[in-house]
Amino acid sequence: MSVKSPGDLAERVVVVTGAGSGIGRAAARAFADAGARVLGVGRRIDALEETAAGYPAIALHSADLSDPEAPEHVVDAAIDRWGQLDVLVNNAGVAKLMPLAGTTTSGITALFDLNVVAPSLLARAALPHLCRSRGTIVNVSSTFGHRPLPGGAHYAASKAALEQLTRSWAVELAADGIRVNALAPGPTESQALAAAGLPETVIEQIKREDVARIPLGRRGDPDEVATWLLRLADPATTWLTGQILTIDGGLELT
Repeated sequence: MSVKSPGDLAERVVVVTGAGSGIGRAAARAFADAGARVLGVGRRIDALEETAAGYPAIALHSADLSDPEAPEHVVDAAIDRWGQLDVLVNNAGVAKLMPLAGTTTSGITALFDLNVVAPSLLARAALPHLCRSRGTIVNVSSTFGHRPLPGGAHYAASKAALEQLTRSWAVELAADGIRVNALAPGPTESQALAAAGLPETVIEQIKREDVARIPLGRRGDPDEVATWLLRLADPATTWLTGQILTIDGGLELT
């Protein structure tokens, strides 16, 4: 069997959700640098435009993925533009601290709609095209998908669900030649904490506590996380499926 090179990402069509900031922005740019054609998906068109600035290979699609019809529209946008789909990166998600005493139906629903339902519907919409290309799905989980998060149990549970979807889809879709893996980053510099509505003082406290717990002594950088998304999506990674790769500076070991 011939070994494929990373250059095989050239001309591949990649959908990256949550592309307006953080890991999603870094991933969209990294895939474009590798020669792929990228559909960057996010809610805010101005943020997406910042992602695509200077990257002509990145096309944009604004969507609220909590809308059940949005996944079909995302996949249609990629197919209408390029006629194929090779890689789906399910990166969009929401982080929310929600202690049990403050748990609400709407809070749980919002977390699972974006973190579990949306990637499921995107994968379903992409499936016929991934079957044709023998493509790959990469889900973005979290180190808290498999370690406790006191005060954020439902966020952790939503990521645990995504990891179990990854394993199950990997077995289900293997006969179609589709690989399914997940990347589980630890605390990474992004706008996620601010987007969760936390005040700046609380954000700074959380960051200090993260650094104190992480054996390598720092939070992650979106670019280094994106590097591993490319590796999981690379067609040269021919025999890896159903795996959850944790990149968290050793946090899960503590």
